[in-house]
Amino acid sequence: MFFYIIMIIIGFVLLVIGADLLVNGASNIVKKFHIPEILIGLTIVALGTSAPELIITITSANSGAAELIIGNAIGSNLCNLLLIIGIMSIITPIVLDKEIVKLHLPLSLFAAFVILFMELSSFTSSIAMLNRVDGIILLIMFIVYFSYPILIEIKDIIANFKSNSKNDEYKNINIFLSIFFIIIGVVLLKYGGDFVVDYSTYIAQEFNIPERVIGLTIVAIGTAMPEFVTSIIAVIKKDTDLAVGNLVGSCVLNLFLILGIGSIITPLPFSSEFNQNLILLMISTLVLLLFNFIGKKNTITRSKGLILLIIFSIYIIKLFV
Repeated sequence: MFFYIIMIIIGFVLLVIGADLLVNGASNIVKKFHIPEILIGLTIVALGTSAPELIITITSANSGAAELIIGNAIGSNLCNLLLIIGIMSIITPIVLDKEIVKLHLPLSLFAAFVILFMELSSFTSSIAMLNRVDGIILLIMFIVYFSYPILIEIKDIIANFKSNSKNDEYKNINIFLSIFFIIIGVVLLKYGGDFVVDYSTYIAQEFNIPERVIGLTIVAIGTAMPEFVTSIIAVIKKDTDLAVGNLVGSCVLNLFLILGIGSIITPLPFSSEFNQNLILLMISTLVLLLFNFIGKKNTITRSKGLILLIIFSIYIIKLFV
């Protein structure tokens, strides 16, 4: 047990170092090419911090642990929207980018609705599930979602880079070193996430905690640690758009990419408990959207963040009681 705890601590250290390298590398690319922070957060950083979820999905699918895949994806999203954004907004009120409010949060809600619709309309089996056809559709949706912000911004990025290339205060930034930082950061996040998840799971199994609960809590929180640490460090460094883009982008990736790949490898059966948590995810996303029109517009204040943390606490307690 003591060894497990030491390995978990080492995992958290790797997560902190990896997140710092990832944020620094991504921020330098943003400055060098004058790319909007929100775009980097929604793509490179979101994909990088979702690496642990992707690894867990592939290994779990190959070992037949379907409940771990679903619990991991849904639980990680609940962590992103309730726990991490809640903590971030208590550190400092978060002003949400208009693209997040108008496009990406609604898309996150849409993604959850798509998953619910797919598994409820699975007429080929008496058990609600995501099959391989569903997985292919989800992967197509992921490709469209991932490509869209890049295609929309590409012309502006090129124009800004050309206009600022002569008198650019960031021209001395080494782009190859920045990419190297991102790669090393992702590797450290991956192994840090693995250590936290694996050894937390071993401890949970010692106490006979069900696989579904492990997926929704320990594994979900563990694999959300890269997003958590990356976002907190980004907020401290005042890269708020990078942090929020990372979280919302990860939510969409978890549902489209993670469940898409998982259901292609092996059909994913949904229990009524997973449906309840999926509906809670939809409600949580809707609450975040409504927060933008309550009180200070487009801002998650400390009081709103506290509400998110209370919802998350109730969710965790309900799982174990």
